[in-house]
Amino acid sequence: MLDPGGGVRLLRGAGFCVAQYGCALHGSTGLKVFTMSREQVSISELLLSLDSSELQEAEQVRAAVNQQLSADRGGAVLSSLVEYYLDSSSSQVVLLLSSIREPHHKPLLEKLNESLNRPGSRLAALTLLGHLIRKQPPWVHHISRSALLPSLLRCLKTDSDVVVLITAVLVLITLLPMIPQAGKQHIYDFFDVFGRLASWSYRNPGHVPVVHLVHLHAGVYSLFHRLYGMFPCNFISYLRLHYSMKENLDTFQEIIKPMLEHVRVHPELVTGTQDYELDPSRWRCYEVHDIVIECSRVSLDPLESSCEEDVYSSSSSSSPRPPPLPSLLPLLDLSPSPHSSETLSSSGSELTVDPSAQSAALRYV
Repeated sequence: MLDPGGGVRLLRGAGFCVAQYGCALHGSTGLKVFTMSREQVSISELLLSLDSSELQEAEQVRAAVNQQLSADRGGAVLSSLVEYYLDSSSSQVVLLLSSIREPHHKPLLEKLNESLNRPGSRLAALTLLGHLIRKQPPWVHHISRSALLPSLLRCLKTDSDVVVLITAVLVLITLLPMIPQAGKQHIYDFFDVFGRLASWSYRNPGHVPVVHLVHLHAGVYSLFHRLYGMFPCNFISYLRLHYSMKENLDTFQEIIKPMLEHVRVHPELVTGTQDYELDPSRWRCYEVHDIVIECSRVSLDPLESSCEEDVYSSSSSSSPRPPPLPSLLPLLDLSPSPHSSETLSSSGSELTVDPSAQSAALRYV
């Protein structure tokens, strides 16, 4: 804050002090004062200490950044935070960005969209978006009406980097129950994404490593359950039309048919209609967890339906539960290993899994 003499009064802490329009750090060379602009330069200097191992210092930096965020009118502070995450993958930035409130979400979504459209920052931007939506901030529903959603879908329909595709489809799977009303406008985009990734996981046009295909197939499998659980009438209609084509029959036999064998008949296939599924009013009484539970209730896969079993464990049922089916996908051992590779066994075959690739593919899962 400004003192009566027109100078800057520093707020001092243990080895650290912050001013409203600047900051000062106690280093080995003594007190170093930075005179900075109100937004760009000061936030850049503050970010240097954001991930400090000194808890008190890091806490004071977060408080200073939050103060600047609350006064940020042009989005410069938000932009600096996003750029810092793209360079550092800072968990502190995720915490700061997930705590913002409306209307500051607008410049954040614009910056994420800009970063997603730059090939060099696309993977990091998707990872950041995944971290943010998992925290379910109160502004998450605005994504359905922002340019960010079309950019995400375009990435899934055109990008050729398999790790980007894996990360992007996990973002979409997580996001769908939070923006169910987006189905009215983007339902065929969702289906196009599914069709492309299903074909990719079967044909492997990029000749990517097997471990990446396993992760991609896991993403396609989860997307199948999400789309079937939320939009069964439209999704079954799409599957019937798309996989009746001769060029898609192999993908249907190897990828889609096994997935269909792991779901129950959806009640909406009997009582619902394609139009009603896409009516935004259908979702007014649903919270995010309600939609996730509804999706899990039509699954015969014990892994996919575990959410339902946890929530409804106290409910009694006179009808016997179907016996558990073997998982459609092999399980990955994600425990630390001293070896440079891990072995994955499925149906008598062995796959060599590179832990670094595993980590990249499941970056925010």
